[in-house]
Amino acid sequence: MNKNNVLQIKNMIYEIRGQKVMLDSDLANLYEVETFNLNKAVKRNIERFPSDFMFKLSKKEWDNLIFQFGISSSQHGGRRFMPYVFTEQGVAMLATVLKSQKAIDVNINIMRTFVQMRYYVTSQSGTLNEISIANEHITELRKLLMLYIEKNDKRVNEIIIALNNLIAKPKETKKIGF
Repeated sequence: MNKNNVLQIKNMIYEIRGQKVMLDSDLANLYEVETFNLNKAVKRNIERFPSDFMFKLSKKEWDNLIFQFGISSSQHGGRRFMPYVFTEQGVAMLATVLKSQKAIDVNINIMRTFVQMRYYVTSQSGTLNEISIANEHITELRKLLMLYIEKNDKRVNEIIIALNNLIAKPKETKKIGF
């Protein structure tokens, strides 16, 4: 497994409800199938996917994910339904549902990535609680930065509009004399 695959997969793993998960659309992209078909295969085998293997995001969770990580909703087809997310166990279970060689190869890479991430977290100095607190601080800082950028972008935009208005409409001067 090369480093590009690992990085690509790591960038598709999010933490939601205290669990590391992957979006159905990201998994479908990796498996080279349509999201609709992936979810259809899962629904045909729903008994294999209890709530600790797969769950549907709430609108608030989806909006937060888009905001925090800059996920483009158009990238995911302008979804009509909230996405499903799969935990590590859910991804492993997908291998039993999607039987193509591509699905098997991708699943192996995903499982290795999850294992590497778990090893990295446990090998770091500090307790998991300290790492969790640090992650919360990073998430909060990311939110504040995004708000700061958004606020300042609006101010800069207002200044540009005002300058353009001044350029477009030069101030009329009164003529003195005849």
